[in-house]
Amino acid sequence: QVQLVESGGGLVQPGGSLRLSCSASGFTLAYYAIGWFRQARGTEREGVSCISSSDNTTYYAASVKGRFTISRDNAKNTVYLQMNSLKPEDTAVYYCAAGRDYYSDFQHLQADEYDHWGLGTQVTVSS
Repeated sequence: QVQLVESGGGLVQPGGSLRLSCSASGFTLAYYAIGWFRQARGTEREGVSCISSSDNTTYYAASVKGRFTISRDNAKNTVYLQMNSLKPEDTAVYYCAAGRDYYSDFQHLQADEYDHWGLGTQVTVSS
């Protein structure tokens, strides 16, 4: 059974840090692009970051570039999102997703490119 599970969310003060984890079972993450998406209440789901399958190229939304870092540990079948300098506007449910990025025009921060999704983890940035 293909499954993605996010963990590491929580409540943090502005300026703080969190590290989210995305663990897979039933398939090998190394063969997939892994994206992180977030959805705040009343808004659409937005792409935050992605790491490609072939050469680990990373992609970031402008709103998080320089503050978030995505990485993967293939031995642990896990992808991480290190989030630093968190802001209240980063508050959202964060989802990881897996997609096959074997074609050249794969849109790495577009949700409908991804086939497998986790259930999400809540991140709240508040004082």
